[in-house]
Amino acid sequence: MTNGLAHWSAHAHSHRAPGDALVIVDVQNDFLPGGALAVARGDEVIEPLNRCTAAFDRDGLPIFASRDWHPPDHCSFRALGGPWPAHCIAGTVGAQFPAALILPASVTVLSKATRRDREAYSAFEGTGLAERLKALRSRRIFVGGLATDYCVRATALDARTLDLEVFVLADAVRAVDNRADDGGRALREMISRGVRLCSAQELAA
Repeated sequence: MTNGLAHWSAHAHSHRAPGDALVIVDVQNDFLPGGALAVARGDEVIEPLNRCTAAFDRDGLPIFASRDWHPPDHCSFRALGGPWPAHCIAGTVGAQFPAALILPASVTVLSKATRRDREAYSAFEGTGLAERLKALRSRRIFVGGLATDYCVRATALDARTLDLEVFVLADAVRAVDNRADDGGRALREMISRGVRLCSAQELAA
């Protein structure tokens, strides 16, 4: 998953500290193997993310979990001229977080892309996440989930525009890869914008 990126290493400064927040992006049934818009090996992000949520919860640090929460006639669906099959329709099993993803009671759930006429890849778009992080005086965020080349990328880049320090958990993201190495390109773009890569295993230690 590192795509040969030498930038992926467990830095001492990637360990948890006051002012940190964890952002879990779109780990939902429809994006997992067997789902309507399955990401290959998407289920592999769950175990490392569970370690991180447990550690952040234990330290009293904020945890956010975004989810696509689409109306049935969302503009991103192929039936409406969009690029994707219908997925993550609000209230359906496909839109739910998988049972294996352990979200503590402290988690804040962010619903995005709730309007039929607007797409929203980023966990910041229309969710109030920026305001919540500001209120919490969060300075660094750690991002993991699905998918590297779409919603993880958009979330990390939006966070950089807010001058947040951003780490992507390279062992807790997976890519759609509609084209070969889309995930690798997304990681390289994020790095070029000041995003750093680190390991969920080290972050949770």
